[in-house]
Amino acid sequence: MKRLAISLLLLAACGGGEPGSSFKNLSTQPISVRGWIADVEQPQTNTYKTVETESARRAALFQSMNIWVENAPYVSGGVAENGAFLLLDVPPGNITVTFTPNGAPAAHLVLQNIPGNADVFVPAVILKPNSVDTLQPDDIRVRLGAKINKAHPTGKTAVVAGRTIPILEVPINDLVDRRDYPNPPGSTAPLATVR
Repeated sequence: MKRLAISLLLLAACGGGEPGSSFKNLSTQPISVRGWIADVEQPQTNTYKTVETESARRAALFQSMNIWVENAPYVSGGVAENGAFLLLDVPPGNITVTFTPNGAPAAHLVLQNIPGNADVFVPAVILKPNSVDTLQPDDIRVRLGAKINKAHPTGKTAVVAGRTIPILEVPINDLVDRRDYPNPPGSTAPLATVR
């Protein structure tokens, strides 16, 4: 009788006993989404700006930034102090990455038709209310690893921030950086911080 009570208690705690029910949103072919934030669009002011004040403003903005993927509770990653962002374990398909800078409206990076196991690289993002733009649209990449010697287009495309991007197959060794924060130009590699 005691074993039955413990079994029923465990069954109730596991969400009805359905195998894997707590991991139903976990992808078996996760993608990575990487890039860096160049800035957040803000209204024009008459405030005097210097390189130092702008650098301090962006650093404070990046430290207070929240980032998440809608309908994907098991994504890991974040925004580094230099604005670089990295998201791992993102489900493939149609994805919305939301950035919420402190004191500014949320910005949404929309990715469409992203294949499983892809690495999506979006450099120099400008966060705008409800959307994003990029200063380097020609450098956006959607890559898939394959046992090949030379990169080539697959003939398929994805849509990243409203732009149609060819999906590339690349040698597996070219994807060694997919789990690293990118290094924006003019910055040092981010240090891991524990909060």
